[in-house]
Amino acid sequence: MKPAGLRPLSTTDALADALRERILSGEIGATTALPEGEIAARFGVARPTVRAAIQVLVFEGLLRRERNRSAYVPRLTADEIRDLFVVRKAIETHAVVTLAERGERPVAAERALERHEAAGSETPWTEVVEAATDFHRGLIDAVDSVRLSHLHRSLAAEIRFCHVQLRERHGGLPPERATEHRAIFEAVVGRDAALAAALLRDHLDGAVGLTLGELAPAAASGVGPTATGGSSTCASITPD
Repeated sequence: MKPAGLRPLSTTDALADALRERILSGEIGATTALPEGEIAARFGVARPTVRAAIQVLVFEGLLRRERNRSAYVPRLTADEIRDLFVVRKAIETHAVVTLAERGERPVAAERALERHEAAGSETPWTEVVEAATDFHRGLIDAVDSVRLSHLHRSLAAEIRFCHVQLRERHGGLPPERATEHRAIFEAVVGRDAALAAALLRDHLDGAVGLTLGELAPAAASGVGPTATGGSSTCASITPD
């Protein structure tokens, strides 16, 4: 019997996936331009396929395109980062307060927290970031609001850009971030809504400070190698 609900991965989707992974890992750095012809040659695909894949990533916010120039990886400005965290603070504070008041234990967030706490110096950067991101997403999804979850996911690309810029500045995700996640989680399951909200707000304020270089991490994380910076071409892009 043929499986239902599955579709083969198109060349456009495969190329978009490959470029997305390189952008979000920091392999393709901020300000890097992605000329269509060069990408087509490197990945062995037609230019219309490249154009379609780039359009997917532009729609997701991972690339920007301006007239008469190649699409490029944006670098979030200080104002954009602060604005992003204004929105994050509002919806994530609502989530932890709601969960604490309900007395719910957000299982997905707990599993992500355990992965984050277990990460060590040999853990790949992408896995550490995934665990940290999944913790916050787990809190949001536990509220069981389709619209709240959709809103949070719409911020995913910019949240990952912040992680990439933080890595460029500090070399990794500071280990105290996992400790802060644990404190937020314990406040939620302990039904202390006020404490959970305060810890969450402090945590996000700290993320802004770290990303913008206004704060130094309490200790060097040693997680993952330092990312390379951006460039004017996609010379570092190679197929798998």
